[in-house]
Amino acid sequence: MGGNASWYGPGFNGRKTANGEIFDSEALTAAHPHLPFGSLVRVVNTRTGKFELVRINDRVPIKKDAKLMYPIGVARKLGLIHAGVSQVRLELMELPQKR
Repeated sequence: MGGNASWYGPGFNGRKTANGEIFDSEALTAAHPHLPFGSLVRVVNTRTGKFELVRINDRVPIKKDAKLMYPIGVARKLGLIHAGVSQVRLELMELPQKR
């Protein structure tokens, strides 16, 4: 699945994410509107092929143009730090196990 993505940054450090974790701008995590918390998603920069594996731990605000939001550290690794909203490919790698 593809879509728009953007990063969110250091201003959120120390705040709680939607699943209750503390936000870390360098963590390999992401926000998605509906994937279950704990899902593992490969995020691929469609221009360069660079990718990172992230874990869903937050929710994207409903009115955002992005389908996925990730910390600034992930944007840096993907080479998307200067872009506001970027086109990425999302590959669902694993859903969390039900308890």
